[in-house]
Amino acid sequence: MSQQQTPTSPPPPVRIKQAFCYWLKLGVISFGGPAGQIAIMHQDLVENKRWISERRFLHALNYCMLLPGPEAQQLATYIGWLMHRGWGGIMAGGLFVLPSLLILIGLGWIYLAYGHLPAVAGALYGIKPAVTAIVLFAAYRIGSRALKNAWLWVIAALAFLAIFAWHAPFPLIVFFAGLLGAIGGKLVPKYFNLGGGHGKSNQHFGPALIDDDTPTPAHARFNGKTLAKLALIGLTLWAGALGWLCAKYGWNGALTQMGWFFTKATLLTFGGAYAVLPYVYQGAVEHYHWLTAIQMIDGLALGETTPGPLIMVVTFVGFVAGWSQALFGSEHLFLAGAVAATVVTYFTFLPSFLFILAGGPLVESTHNNLKFTAPLTGITAAVVGVILNLAAFFAYHVFWPQGFSDEIDGVALLLGLIAIFALFRYKAGVIQVIACSGTAGLLLTFLKPWLSQHGLGL
Repeated sequence: MSQQQTPTSPPPPVRIKQAFCYWLKLGVISFGGPAGQIAIMHQDLVENKRWISERRFLHALNYCMLLPGPEAQQLATYIGWLMHRGWGGIMAGGLFVLPSLLILIGLGWIYLAYGHLPAVAGALYGIKPAVTAIVLFAAYRIGSRALKNAWLWVIAALAFLAIFAWHAPFPLIVFFAGLLGAIGGKLVPKYFNLGGGHGKSNQHFGPALIDDDTPTPAHARFNGKTLAKLALIGLTLWAGALGWLCAKYGWNGALTQMGWFFTKATLLTFGGAYAVLPYVYQGAVEHYHWLTAIQMIDGLALGETTPGPLIMVVTFVGFVAGWSQALFGSEHLFLAGAVAATVVTYFTFLPSFLFILAGGPLVESTHNNLKFTAPLTGITAAVVGVILNLAAFFAYHVFWPQGFSDEIDGVALLLGLIAIFALFRYKAGVIQVIACSGTAGLLLTFLKPWLSQHGLGL
């Protein structure tokens, strides 16, 4: 926007109906992972609509970056709360997730009811190598930003060895990475005080509704009683739901265990959804046996192609778990899957709302940029090693589907290499890579009979 075009007065107040329509639209179009979602919000809310100034936007974002959970969804919740109080935050954060929840329930039903059909199976065959490449690219992308010195490279390598060779639990890795970060911050602070926020921009888009010097609204000012009240409400919503499930189905019931497990999972989501996926895999696949390793890979592929936070892959995990456990009998599989998916989503996102509604007033009390602490710098470094292990895990199941004792799947390997080349060399988008890979798998499915007839079987 040129200087001549810069507005000189702020926009009119935003009505709740306007806000509802925007947050719903955002929930439908928020593809591209957290970076893409944050970019969409910045363009809409800072540049075009001017609902919030760049400085206040970045101030909120830097706080959300410090929290476990999906930062883009938390940022939407924060801005909605700042504009329209608590219900505005719940509306913004809820609508950010709702479209993805409904889409993934529908995709989960198609996957389990019709996944055996050649067309669906063929598309998934092509998508799996692409997902492996995407996870590897995520490790590279995060590592290139996070591993700025040898100390952090060592932490990343130790995290990889811990989970790959010694099968250490993910929470234990997070704990020791944070401990190493805290120690490093004391002994060699210049290597661990790297900062994690987004820098300021020199651009100015005109006066905003919530501008740099706009006084903090009454509801956003810190109040000890309000903090205690919100903490009590959050604890009641969590304990009440978990207690009801326990009373209804017992502590060892599948839905109760899902609520408990995904509460722990969301509190470990430092560094994005890829960081917590190994923990979800350890619990959902290896411990509870709610779904298979291949289903987990397919779930990540579906999560990548839907709007909303990538952590929504847990919704798919819940749907498959509810369906496979036949929670309400074999005649109500869809209902079981839908209920389990909703339960998982509820417990995954409840802490994020509490962090914003309770912690927001503390953040608004000072308008300076927040930075990552030394422990979080250590955790971020460890996340790189954990994600690399996830890529190795996916590669093993995709390229050697029958194990190392059998020969490699050459077609899957070729598709994976093409996807890696597209991501690294041409910076192709995730959805583009998945769409092309799925199309290739679909074409191979229909070409196989013809190739076999001509002695060219794959």
